Amino acid sequence: MNKQKGKSDDHSGDNLSFLVNRHSNGADTVIHVNGIDIGGGQVVIIAGPCAVESRKQLLDTAKGVHAGGANMLRGGAFKPRTSPYSFQGLGEEGLKYLKEARELTGLPIVTEVMDTRDMEMVCEYTDIVQIGSRNMHNFPLLKEAGICGKPVLFKRGLMATIDEYLLAAEYILREGNDQVILCERGIRTFETSTRNTLDLSAVPVLKKKTHLPVIVDPSHGTGQRWLVPIMAKAAIVVGADGIMVEVHNHPEEALSDGFQSLYPEEFEQMVKEMEEIAHVMGKELSQVKHLSV
Repeated sequence: MNKQKGKSDDHSGDNLSFLVNRHSNGADTVIHVNGIDIGGGQVVIIAGPCAVESRKQLLDTAKGVHAGGANMLRGGAFKPRTSPYSFQGLGEEGLKYLKEARELTGLPIVTEVMDTRDMEMVCEYTDIVQIGSRNMHNFPLLKEAGICGKPVLFKRGLMATIDEYLLAAEYILREGNDQVILCERGIRTFETSTRNTLDLSAVPVLKKKTHLPVIVDPSHGTGQRWLVPIMAKAAIVVGADGIMVEVHNHPEEALSDGFQSLYPEEFEQMVKEMEEIAHVMGKELSQVKHLSV
């Protein structure tokens, strides 16, 4: 049976006129969040703890990453964990602490939503909605993200090809939301030396295929604290529009991902080195709001 080209048998983002496709947009998309540009020659630095564990833990870490050069604060109020017995997050209580941290530091908030039933509540508190790796193919959640009215930070799935990833992103754009930030966070391979295999080659490939900004998460991509600054700097060299890293005021006491979380002083040093690399690459770090904290 003959099939017309462009139907469901063709899964290549290069051959179809998808909204994510670079040819559908004449220029790179730049996303504006509270005075911070993501894309367009700027390098955004999103930092904070994997999980919101307590008010003190979050506020102390928020002040630390603010002082160290972050321009957005990340933190999970809802935590998808491999084990059902691991810490699952504080829920709305954690969202309230994130809101307080934003008021204290001026840093916009990035936090994950896991369930369509929580989308409205999360959007009340956050500036950017994160869709995590485990939910890359959660199509009802992607559709909700498409109509939520907030920018979406969309992580690549653990075993997804780049074309599968872009097709999933299309679900968000198709609902009318073109404020999507793609995030490479490592994929599962046979290699066991790192938590995942951080696919930095995905960055230039995504930049060629799509107009959307692309950032890198070297914390989940490597799973090892000492590797995070190295791969964060490498991400800038290959063309990333920013990074998202985990920072904790006391990583040795963290309830989630302490082994890959930077100490605040390590984060500050990394940002200084990233600034030098960004300058060489013809970019600059997004400006940080300097507030008294």
